Amino acid sequence: MKNLFKLLALILSLFMISIACSSDDSNSSSDDSGTTDDDGSIPTELHAAFSEFNSDATTIYLDGSNVVIETTGLPDHETVYWGVGHELYIEEPDVDLTPSIMSSNNNAVTIVVDATPNLTGNTISTTFDTIGIAVSGASIFNDQEGGGPLNQAAASLDWTGGHIGPGVYHYHLEPKAITNDDDNLVGILLDGIFLYGRRDYPSGDYPTDLDESGGHFGPTPHNPDGEYHYHIINEVYSTTGSYIAFAGPYQGY
Repeated sequence: MKNLFKLLALILSLFMISIACSSDDSNSSSDDSGTTDDDGSIPTELHAAFSEFNSDATTIYLDGSNVVIETTGLPDHETVYWGVGHELYIEEPDVDLTPSIMSSNNNAVTIVVDATPNLTGNTISTTFDTIGIAVSGASIFNDQEGGGPLNQAAASLDWTGGHIGPGVYHYHLEPKAITNDDDNLVGILLDGIFLYGRRDYPSGDYPTDLDESGGHFGPTPHNPDGEYHYHIINEVYSTTGSYIAFAGPYQGY
């Protein structure tokens, strides 16, 4: 009888160990699923700022820990670059025209950004192409054109700091159709960080604590609790009489 009790106790012990191991394996599998949010979960909702993007031009959705932004590249505001006959065409006789938007071969752009930007890595320089997407649906470029200073191409910029060349319609300067000396949302950059106008929210003052990228931590119209974000720096660029949209480097890679 004693041997039978010992055998039953051994079987019960092995059974309990098996359950414990199974539970540990389950937890381990869950932990390896891949996360980006501070609380260890994959985002299930888009950031509130995406509600301001032009829905006629952009399609924005979550893909795991990333946000995919697909855009036609066609802005929702007036410019000479729409070309004569378009409902959003306006005359700008002082602009040294490059090709019109509608004659450009392909304006569509897709970017993929982190839903939760990583601010612990190294800063990275911008490149001579799309560095972000504006709320209008058009691309944002940096402070250079064709590998040289922007002032070489400044004569071709329209009233809102944009032009075509190369490829797609894009902004180099503060896009006045979106933000003009205010705290409006301009768009999102390739590192997943949002870009705002020259003024801070909610004070309406020009921020004085910006880092080398023009960013800082603080409240925004879309996150009153505060987050890291960029501003257009309040310094007139060269002879343009306006302000560079974003020169870099990125902080969120």
